[in-house]
Amino acid sequence: MMADAGECGARRSLLGPSLTRREAELLAITLDVLRETGYDNLTIDKVVARAHASKATVYRRWPSKSDLVAAAFAHAVRATGLPPDTGSLRGDLLELADRIAHDAGVFAKIGFGILAAPDSSPRLRDLLVNDLYRDRREQVHGVLQRAVARGEIAAEVISDDIWDVLPAYISFRMLYHGRPLTGDTLRALVDELLLPSLTRCPPP
Repeated sequence: MMADAGECGARRSLLGPSLTRREAELLAITLDVLRETGYDNLTIDKVVARAHASKATVYRRWPSKSDLVAAAFAHAVRATGLPPDTGSLRGDLLELADRIAHDAGVFAKIGFGILAAPDSSPRLRDLLVNDLYRDRREQVHGVLQRAVARGEIAAEVISDDIWDVLPAYISFRMLYHGRPLTGDTLRALVDELLLPSLTRCPPP
């Protein structure tokens, strides 16, 4: 499943015209500062001090903190939006599990802080709640549809809920229990839960 033209247009509108290398660096630094300070304590001053940039450079492209943070998230999502393609369903699921675990460790707690902040913009909230959700779903569906095309699984075993398993379990374990995910854990999740569910005989 691919994002339609309207969805892609909304994503591009957050980023604006093509980024320069310096602007891409500013967005990456914004996320670094955000991880350290949280949304409430993030300021443009802290970002430009870390980036050795001027406020004018930031405000010329992003007129507010909320705009800057939304663009930083949109840029990060775009950079990791394509589903993995290792040549096998198991390989794709393992790579995707590793990617989700990494993103949960980097972004999830920040996202909760932003959603709780009273001054976060509706567009930023929409990006976190809907855009990231949709992009992750598209990644999982891309992996599963490619496996169908290779003949590894039957299309009938793909349910509307199967794609939730990886992000839901990983987020629950990391955010609510603070338990790190090892490679063994991710392999067990794929080999003992997802693959048996996906390779079972479809119902008549």
